[in-house]
Amino acid sequence: MIRFDLVCEHAHEFDGWFDSNDAYDDQHKKGYVSCPVCGSIKIAKQLMAPGIPAKKNKLKAEPEKTQNLLASSQTPEVKEFIQTVRKMRKEIEKSADNVGDNFAEEARKIHYKEAPARGIFGQATIGEAKELIEEGIEVVPLPGLPEDGN
Repeated sequence: MIRFDLVCEHAHEFDGWFDSNDAYDDQHKKGYVSCPVCGSIKIAKQLMAPGIPAKKNKLKAEPEKTQNLLASSQTPEVKEFIQTVRKMRKEIEKSADNVGDNFAEEARKIHYKEAPARGIFGQATIGEAKELIEEGIEVVPLPGLPEDGN
């Protein structure tokens, strides 16, 4: 199988998998290759880097370098979203207490007025978060960021 990076006349980018280059050419000539976004059959192959497998004995990339590679391939909208999430998290970290793994317990104490009302953040399992919501305690998950190792 071979994968091609394709683009339609309206600049919608997508990929397609074919048995061979000849199979792509045959399907393209017959009008079988179409854009999944707009349906156009005016499709062209894009310039592609060769798919060379990584050496198994090569050291893994440092997380920071990997993040930079990810960031460079993101659309402007995704980059803007990530920056917005970073700003939001900085504000939360400045104005709220990090209660770590005790988030569910501390949220209950605040809700039931066993602890002073204040903003908190920390970690909770999905099960703990569901239980909090069922008890009427508002929780909002924070989106993960590339530097979180998602």
